[in-house]
Amino acid sequence: MRVFQILEKNRFDTGSVHQMFQAAAGLCERGHEVTIVSRFDDTLETRAKEAGAGFVGLPFASDLDLETIRGISRLAREKRPDVIHVHKGRAHTLALLATWMNRAGAFVVNRGVSFPLTRWNRPKYRTARVDRIVTVCEQIRGVIVESGHVPREKVEVVYAGTDVESFDPAHWSRIDFRAERGVGDDEFVYMQVGIRDWKGWRELVESFADVASCRDRVRLVLVAYKSEQERRAIEEYASSRGVAASVTAVEYRADMARVLASADCVVDASWGGTGITGTVREAMALAKPVIATDCGGNRELVAMPEVGWLVPARDRAALSAAMLAVIDDRDAAIATGRAARRRVIDRFSKTVRIDRLERLYREILAGKGITG
Repeated sequence: MRVFQILEKNRFDTGSVHQMFQAAAGLCERGHEVTIVSRFDDTLETRAKEAGAGFVGLPFASDLDLETIRGISRLAREKRPDVIHVHKGRAHTLALLATWMNRAGAFVVNRGVSFPLTRWNRPKYRTARVDRIVTVCEQIRGVIVESGHVPREKVEVVYAGTDVESFDPAHWSRIDFRAERGVGDDEFVYMQVGIRDWKGWRELVESFADVASCRDRVRLVLVAYKSEQERRAIEEYASSRGVAASVTAVEYRADMARVLASADCVVDASWGGTGITGTVREAMALAKPVIATDCGGNRELVAMPEVGWLVPARDRAALSAAMLAVIDDRDAAIATGRAARRRVIDRFSKTVRIDRLERLYREILAGKGITG
């Protein structure tokens, strides 16, 4: 198959880029001809070439960017893709406009956030031009069907995938990143990745303060601030809760397996917006015990007590209790982490995801009498 993977974001500091690139590279490994279309970026272009994919850089300056529309249209005429798979709203809009008169065999749209569709973006999901909407969890599928008035059969769940080899605990040390950041080997480290407001990091700081008031040698590591303003916000909030000395703010990191390997427990305290939290999935692959709020599709990942703790969003007492449960029964936490890794391998691996995407593309094309 000839496949376009289109996404306006181009930096590997967001899950959508990782998942788009994973799909592109995985399909290349299976012999498909893949072209990544994104904003100009040397790193993304280099990695695309290393994976065997083509790369075309375009501005993606706005939802009506004529240069990008013309570029995608020209590329579609030249390469005649069997499948166009778009991964964010701007890519969705521009690719629809660009291929209005020159349609691909299959047009697939990704939706990875749980915010409802609105009167403004609903039409581009409902249009017959879109063959399938791919959501990253059943919960988002329900949101799309209800808020978008979209037929349920038009929406397919394909869980985001984790490279279970890259996140194999046998490959990573618990102490390397700790040594880099001056965190003691004897400290019990809770970690969360992501500090947007809806990621619930402030709520996590409050629950951590509860834990720190009754347990010694505990630390909270909050990862992925992107500016000095965000770093100061973390430090000031921790200070206001009396735990400044036990909270470490860490900038965005590309070496997430190494960072997550240093944690004793990985937390996602999100209260909105999320699909299935990727860093929780990666932590589970590393056999870490995890705590996640019952937000978005997290309950589809942390589906039973054997693989992790699921707590209500914005419930300080419940989150604090789960954090204490992990530290107070280390043997149970270790067993939970091992079961979590098995669950990711079975249901949420990169291989499972590429299988599902490949099958979905072929089903759409076959339904139109196209051999891809």
